[in-house]
Amino acid sequence: EQAVAVAGGVIGGILFFVLLGITAYLIWKKFCHLFSYEKLINPVKTTNANAIFQGQANSEIQLKSTRSRSVPFIIPPTLHGRDWIHLTNEEQVQEDSDPYMTPQPGPRSSFHSLAGAYVVGTINPDLYKFPEDKSETDFPDGNIGRLWFSIEYEQESERLLVSLIKVRKLQPPADSCSPFVKIYLLPDERSYLQSKTKRKTLNPQFDENFVFQVSSKMLLQRTLKFLVYHVDKQKKHHLLGQVIFPLKNEALTEDNKLVIWRDLEKENLEPPSEFGDIQFSLSYNDYLGRLTVVVLRARGLKLQEESPAVGVYVKVSLMNHNKFIKSKKTAALLGTPNPVYNETFSFKADQTELDTASLSLSVLQSNREKTLLLGRVVVGPFMYTRGKELEHWNEMISKPKELVKRWHALCHST
Repeated sequence: EQAVAVAGGVIGGILFFVLLGITAYLIWKKFCHLFSYEKLINPVKTTNANAIFQGQANSEIQLKSTRSRSVPFIIPPTLHGRDWIHLTNEEQVQEDSDPYMTPQPGPRSSFHSLAGAYVVGTINPDLYKFPEDKSETDFPDGNIGRLWFSIEYEQESERLLVSLIKVRKLQPPADSCSPFVKIYLLPDERSYLQSKTKRKTLNPQFDENFVFQVSSKMLLQRTLKFLVYHVDKQKKHHLLGQVIFPLKNEALTEDNKLVIWRDLEKENLEPPSEFGDIQFSLSYNDYLGRLTVVVLRARGLKLQEESPAVGVYVKVSLMNHNKFIKSKKTAALLGTPNPVYNETFSFKADQTELDTASLSLSVLQSNREKTLLLGRVVVGPFMYTRGKELEHWNEMISKPKELVKRWHALCHST
């Protein structure tokens, strides 16, 4: 009995230690699993990991696998010392000195082309491409130059800040060119600000700032005028072109600095007609059946002195035969003989009606008591058309969807 008891105790002790060892092993296995990567599915046979890592500066491993190639798997550099045996396709070791993954050849999914090309934390420059600026390369035929400037308005001090930036592609009358720019704030044409003269260049860079004092109430009725001149060897000034820029359509604030470019236009050197001239453009869209009129500006108007001017505006009327169809009018500008409008009006007009239609543009001066007619011009094949007015209309029809711009003399015919 004593022998049996001793044998049972020995067997029980052995079983106890075996169970204790198994429990310790399972606990150790569990903790090791928590601090390791999960085993990948469908691993393939690979070469020894130690042989792979030795002598590889970039430490890149590419192995064949049936696993999807759409999402790359990167081993952190801090874990390079571990024995990573089950590395499969698209799983790479990244060294500290190589911040980019080497892209794999062959077709890629759309996700792989974005996420696989750059490691998280780096910038893909293809995602931050800005649209190409063609303002210095895309010049139309017949262009005589292009001017860049910026404008900003300070409400508190009531100052208009104008920055003259540059001019490109000037067309001087001689081989050399020494340009400068005069800046006016219309309707005041008696005073101006002038830039420095740039010697022997067709592409002057000015970068000069100018200040005009103008109240906020009058600001939207003012117009900037840039005149670009060339100085020859005899110190004579030759006008190369001009830019007219009305301020009424711009939102000018201290937090909104506008950078603008405009093509130079040739100045109309002909003397004004008896009642003044008006410039406008015509275009016709045969697909939409739409007639478009852009009232640009007038010059040399004979304002009525016997009554104080409240405003000068242009009334545009569409006629068919002698029948009035529709009329629209521009904003009224305070009495100036050279108003600038730049306003667009559209009228519905069927193509079959163009042979009997006409447009009447009347320049009117209004005050509190009455409205006075300063001049009128009619274009079209019907009513009171003349040579240039009829030519303008026919040119509009022959060039569909193009703006045809012309000057016309005003008259008092009714």
